[in-house]
Amino acid sequence: MGSQGRLGSPGNGGPGEGESGEARKPQEGKAAREKRRKGKGRAGAGPGGRGSGAEGKPGPRDAQEAAGPGSAAGASAGPGAGAGGGGREEEGAGRAARGAERSAGPGEEAEGRDDGQEEWRVRAGQREDAGPGGAQGPGGEAGGRLAGAGAEAEEEAAPEPAGRPAAGPALWRLPEELLLLICSYLDARALGRLAQVCRWLRRFTGCDLLWRRIARASLNSGFTRLGTDLMASVPVKERVKVSQNWRLGRCRERILLKWRCSQMPWMQLEGDSLYISQANFILAYQFRPDGASLNRRPLGVFAGHDEDVCHFVLANSHIISAGGDGKIGVHKIHSTFTVKYSAHEQEVNCVDCRGGIIVSGSRDRTAKVWSLASGRLGQCLHTIQTEDRVWSIAISPLLSGQLMTHLGSDFPPGAGVLDLMYESPFTLLSCGYDTYIRYWDLRASVRKCVMEWEEPHDSTLYCLQTDGNHLLATGSSYYGVVRLWDRRQRACLHAFPLTSTPLSSPVYCLRFTTKHLYAALSYNLHVLDFQNP
Repeated sequence: MGSQGRLGSPGNGGPGEGESGEARKPQEGKAAREKRRKGKGRAGAGPGGRGSGAEGKPGPRDAQEAAGPGSAAGASAGPGAGAGGGGREEEGAGRAARGAERSAGPGEEAEGRDDGQEEWRVRAGQREDAGPGGAQGPGGEAGGRLAGAGAEAEEEAAPEPAGRPAAGPALWRLPEELLLLICSYLDARALGRLAQVCRWLRRFTGCDLLWRRIARASLNSGFTRLGTDLMASVPVKERVKVSQNWRLGRCRERILLKWRCSQMPWMQLEGDSLYISQANFILAYQFRPDGASLNRRPLGVFAGHDEDVCHFVLANSHIISAGGDGKIGVHKIHSTFTVKYSAHEQEVNCVDCRGGIIVSGSRDRTAKVWSLASGRLGQCLHTIQTEDRVWSIAISPLLSGQLMTHLGSDFPPGAGVLDLMYESPFTLLSCGYDTYIRYWDLRASVRKCVMEWEEPHDSTLYCLQTDGNHLLATGSSYYGVVRLWDRRQRACLHAFPLTSTPLSSPVYCLRFTTKHLYAALSYNLHVLDFQNP
């Protein structure tokens, strides 16, 4: 009775209503009309009335009037009773007899509560009848779903499926391809908020496909300008999180290595190993799992030069080194094999190796081409005469082996290039004494760079590094300043002074990964940890 909208006409009771087929007494209809007029005791008494079981309970007097010969203590209501809000008449066989007590026979009073009220019990989304005789007709609702609140209880009690939830907002029920398309328009903050809705959305929004577009627009996320993923084993979402620290300049600084006398170190990274030159040696260290510290005992020591190592590169499991003694050294990384041969009349300032070819540059104003093949090791293939000392050198990916052109035409005297690197066969970056970073595109012009950035303190730039996309890092000659640049803007993004002593030291070399930046100064090696700032 607490869930029906309006009593039917006398004698209209069906098998599902819990009646004996006798005509209802006139006083029952009168009681129903009186309750409707007062607006109490019915779930569907007014527009929008809800049959939640907590409302529409008859009082003791009403229950006694309703309990008579041939009448039921809990009159039946159809599956939609109380939800229509208009007090419609529900009739016919197959209606569920909803009530907290069993159907009362002639002369019996409703059992269950002492005050005669009906009671709904909702446990784990199902209904329990208060009395042992609570009957449900043949057409009763499957699963015992309650109108209104009962349906919500069922949804809460259902276990979470392994895949996407079976019920919930319409967003969950979209095809996965359409949901991916919608989420692809969201930025990082919106995706992060969407991941907090539920576990399924957290897993869904963590896929690399959604974060790839955001990562390509971020700083140092492991993607090149052409979209090549250099770190496919690391989830893209985690890289985007760390890239925010690079953009905001959040990092923690510490010193990895110290040496007693002043050095001009050079450095290379390969996997979990760091190679750094100290005087006439090259030392190999292994990183600890955090990437921000080193094992103190070196993995290997590579010697052979009589004077300081000026420059070296890693190629084809070899270390190719250039020394102040005018010699080139070839060291096998995983063995003690070392070959040293005279290359130039004066110190060799720079060296590069690609595709089995070695190119060296010297203070004697020459650049020479050598072969790395064992049968022709130490044999000069070609000599290039230049107008001044050669401070830096880089091999084009085209591997032409010949001098193709001269870059620039308006440099002042002494504006030497101290570091140079190719990004593609037609684009390269340079920096040096003239305090500028220059970006060259050989397809556009070889006389004028397409873009340039000026060091704000007018300091010489000793070295540069790029992530192949938007981030640039440079090392200055005064006070060990490392600067980060975003190639999409002119001004410097962040500056980190690393000199901790009154002595001013240049940053001779720097390298970085997606999590750490390593900078080599005269007396120590610094690391900037962007993963755990």
